[in-house]
Amino acid sequence: MSPAAPTGDQPGNEPEGAPAPVPPRPPSPASGVLQHLLPSDPSVIAGYRLLGRLGAGGMGVVYLGRTDNGELAAVKVTHADQADQPDFRARFRREVEAARRVVSPWAVPVTGADPDAPEPWMATAFVPGPSLGEAVAAHGPLPERSVRVLGAAVARALAAVHAAGLVHRDVKPGNVLLAVDGPRLIDFGIARTTGETALTATDMVVGTPGFLAPEQAEARTDAIGPPADVFALGCLLAYAATGRPPFGTGAVDALMYRTVHDEPDLGGVPAGLLDLLRACLAKDPAARPAAEGVAAGLVEDAPGGAADWLPAPVVRTIAERSARMLALPEIDATTAGLAPAAAAPNRRRFLTLAAGGAVLVAGAGAAAWAAFGGDEKSKALPPPRARKWTIGVQADLSGPAKDIGRAQERGVRLAVERLNARKDKPFTLDVKVVDDGGDRSRALAAARTLTGDRDVLGIVGPTSDYTAFTALPAYDEARLPVLTVSAGLNLLINPDAPQGVSIVRACPMHPFGAMALAYYVQAKTRSRRPGLLQERTDDTYSWQYVVGANFGFKQGGIVPTPRVIPGGAKQLERVLGEMVEAGMDAYLHAGLAPSAIRAAKTLDALGFRGMRITGQHVFGTEFLTGAGKAAEGWIVGAPVVDPTTRKEAAELIAAHRTAYGTVPAFYTGEAYDVTNLLVQYVEQAAKGGQRPDRTTLAPQIRKAKYAGAMGGYTFDDDGNLNGVGTFMYAVENGRYKPLEFAPSGPPKAGGS
Repeated sequence: MSPAAPTGDQPGNEPEGAPAPVPPRPPSPASGVLQHLLPSDPSVIAGYRLLGRLGAGGMGVVYLGRTDNGELAAVKVTHADQADQPDFRARFRREVEAARRVVSPWAVPVTGADPDAPEPWMATAFVPGPSLGEAVAAHGPLPERSVRVLGAAVARALAAVHAAGLVHRDVKPGNVLLAVDGPRLIDFGIARTTGETALTATDMVVGTPGFLAPEQAEARTDAIGPPADVFALGCLLAYAATGRPPFGTGAVDALMYRTVHDEPDLGGVPAGLLDLLRACLAKDPAARPAAEGVAAGLVEDAPGGAADWLPAPVVRTIAERSARMLALPEIDATTAGLAPAAAAPNRRRFLTLAAGGAVLVAGAGAAAWAAFGGDEKSKALPPPRARKWTIGVQADLSGPAKDIGRAQERGVRLAVERLNARKDKPFTLDVKVVDDGGDRSRALAAARTLTGDRDVLGIVGPTSDYTAFTALPAYDEARLPVLTVSAGLNLLINPDAPQGVSIVRACPMHPFGAMALAYYVQAKTRSRRPGLLQERTDDTYSWQYVVGANFGFKQGGIVPTPRVIPGGAKQLERVLGEMVEAGMDAYLHAGLAPSAIRAAKTLDALGFRGMRITGQHVFGTEFLTGAGKAAEGWIVGAPVVDPTTRKEAAELIAAHRTAYGTVPAFYTGEAYDVTNLLVQYVEQAAKGGQRPDRTTLAPQIRKAKYAGAMGGYTFDDDGNLNGVGTFMYAVENGRYKPLEFAPSGPPKAGGS
């Protein structure tokens, strides 16, 4: 939808705080979606046939492997250059030995290892379920019974760790995997024998901030023992019950301080668990119960082979992942004594774990899978025109961005009606709309409504930055493609997490939008002293605009004069007066519409006539009506094109007039385009009479080159829009007058 993207660093992705240092180790076994092997990957390691990648990091790769007798394993392989580092093999060998010493049905066992190989490797039983962190992020806190079963099992696993003379030291949501028959504790990479300090610096914090004990936060190595694991278990159970860590989130140093000095936030923890969690979270290690005591205090039967200890959406996730494992080529056993694949064509069975090992059990967990629709491919599909699948819309239809949300909903409906009107349509589509009201507290539940509907093949939305940020874990978990045309928060996509694996963003990130404004100032003025005001009501948005604008001005050799004011635009009039008095010759506003209205009126009263420019979150009727005549002449950048300026939008405009009696509003055309793009890939996936696999669509759409009514769309590998994608408007006679796309970079030397 735009010219070529600017090159150079991407501003605005700086982390708020670096993680606490830990000894280097290979990546932990991942429980996420299986990825294809790369050409450089081996096909076999020590008798394990490798089926795909489960995860990768700087230290190595975790593969899904299968033995000759059909058992699955997570095979962790370190890079050769890591293995050559001093003490690495000693650390890796100690991890293997520590894991082997722990004997518990609730700890993932080691099934093979060779620390002395050129590339050291270790195999553990494969658990197809999500981590506790994934499950809570996607589906919300667990009910009390689930927390009790979880806590009792992990406590018993820790009791086995402590009985082996070890301390785990990294009990956290990512290190607990959920299976139908109970949780599993993983990752003994930083486990140590009680009292061992030889390979740990005395001033090194080891563990994960937010899930470590005060003695770990203060790096009191001699004081770290089994009670530290119990404290971490208390943090883990509070997180499972409430969906948030008991000492909050944020910068590492703040987390450390709160862990040592503050009381835990246990609001929302069921009353029956409060006393036990308070005991686990005592600051004094001696006041905490032993792991066996925690298990006894939870007094809940072990889950056995049933799946009813987990909420239904989590069971669905386990079932879907298990079914995907069964769909792998040649995954059924090939040795004598196990049924050949042809004997059991029905895929309504799934992987379950018995005695800590991964085995294929025909019919195991079938009731849980059947509860969510059973076997997709074993059911005959209806005739083409009778098939009816759904495009989901998550939008703000009643909150602060309701005009944008309603416009996007209309765009989706018109695109769906376009398909349904075709005589050669291969299927019929429906639209399912969920209103999150622009409220992030409602966003996750809205997303679950859509991910839980098997007929929903893709999502258009969410409308707003923070509802998108809150909802995305659910969409990522379901691998349900999400196409947004208005959520520019850079934090939505983080390939290292990974976060945002399902999103395709058809609008620029906010830092890129701000860069475009800085380029526009340079292209249209001779400004050498631009003023840049950050108004912190929406601190993340305004900061991203400041970072992007600074970067854009810097590329042109210009150093802007930055000022920052508190949220609510306190001191705005005084600060603007100082900026004008200091010789500001252009003004860029990094803030929301209310403060932009005040800025417009103030600059008008001061007689300032330099370029006044602002971005996406000011674009709308609120600024026009609120600022009135003072808005005249302002330039506003937004990721939308006026459809009335596009001859390619004639069909859309006619359809919108017929359906709604008006020309399309801003954002309608972009939603119309991405819906048509999604439908195109759904149609391709449905060829051959098969139900489209929605989990495969996002990666395909990211590779698309699509010409829509509003322009062209291409995306990078992470799902971000290529190109600037920011269109410029001038306020003229109380309306937004379309100008042009923003420049893709600063003017060349010698230009105006």
